Amino acid sequence: MKKIVILGSTGSIGTNTLDIVTKFPEQFQVVGLTAGTNDEKLAEQLRLFKPAVVALSDEPAATRLRARCGNIPVDILSGVDGVAQVAQWPEADLVISAIVGGAGLVPTLAAIRAGKKVALANKEPMVMAGQLMQDEARKQGLRIFPVDSEHSAIFQSLEGHRREDVRRLILTASGGPLWDLPKEQMQDVKPERALQHPNWKMGAKITIDSATLMNKGLEVVEARWLFDIPSQQIDVLIHRESIVHSLVEYVDGSVIAQLGLPDMRTPISYALKYPERMPLELPSLDLADIGKLTFHRPDHERFPCLGFGYEALRIGGTMPATMNAANEVAVAAYLQEGIRFSDIAEVIRTTMETHTPRDVRTLEDALDADRWAREKAGTLVHALAR
Repeated sequence: MKKIVILGSTGSIGTNTLDIVTKFPEQFQVVGLTAGTNDEKLAEQLRLFKPAVVALSDEPAATRLRARCGNIPVDILSGVDGVAQVAQWPEADLVISAIVGGAGLVPTLAAIRAGKKVALANKEPMVMAGQLMQDEARKQGLRIFPVDSEHSAIFQSLEGHRREDVRRLILTASGGPLWDLPKEQMQDVKPERALQHPNWKMGAKITIDSATLMNKGLEVVEARWLFDIPSQQIDVLIHRESIVHSLVEYVDGSVIAQLGLPDMRTPISYALKYPERMPLELPSLDLADIGKLTFHRPDHERFPCLGFGYEALRIGGTMPATMNAANEVAVAAYLQEGIRFSDIAEVIRTTMETHTPRDVRTLEDALDADRWAREKAGTLVHALAR
């Protein structure tokens, strides 16, 4: 029986993980759950899975949860410290890190420092402090398991092969809902249009990141640290069908890929049960029915956010954390219709251009850069909104 903690249990990854747990109750026990503000959904999960401890990062939401579940024997914590306590829960064998955005860094790093195996579903902690996280994992003798479909595909395609034989990693991207839209029409795209992803069902923030290709910029940074591969050996291809989840090319010209239908339960289950695979009741991949798989080079002029990831890696230090924070602020403003779609890239670009990077030697270094970038991006958003 593997005992698990899920950070971000009310989001897409969290609910998919709990769906797997429901189907394999003899293999997994949920001992801890965390969420941001969704106390109603967390209360439902609490009653169903009966964890020993839960936490909400939002204090008022935690107060509401205590009122909802006062008759249930569970520790209800709150705030950043409360979420970090759940991440370090002594009984946990595996921590699923699925908190959206930079808020996932502190509890994920806390879990690693507590010696917990981590399955990483959110890109941002590795973007903000990838080297620091890997250094801490090595100290603990741990391996960080990727849950993102693209990084899981690379992880699977690397298994059984020598890292020194890798020529390059190839991340695939769906291109999002705006891939075919003319450039002159993109600046005024409304959120409801940008949220219509053609293949995946995801949260709002990551769906907008897919529309701008920022998600791929973040994934390039994450791949660099997850797999210890320099950015010059990481490429991106647009693959509209979302069937080939990523590829690895080796020095002899061989290319190994992982294919599957776009369903996050597959990479989640692999991280949960590694090195075993779980018999999920999912449809088989019918390539004859699909007919063809297409690939295109990304258009950096129309989608500049992808290039920001490479630029942040080239500069290094706190620049990736700065890029990530500026993106989070800009996307939040866009979803509230405070800025235009094209303004997202401009907020990120200007924030990066005005940042003076320094090394990330401690958690506080990354968090300081995050705070600075949020303030700077917020100022830019305010000016654009006026």
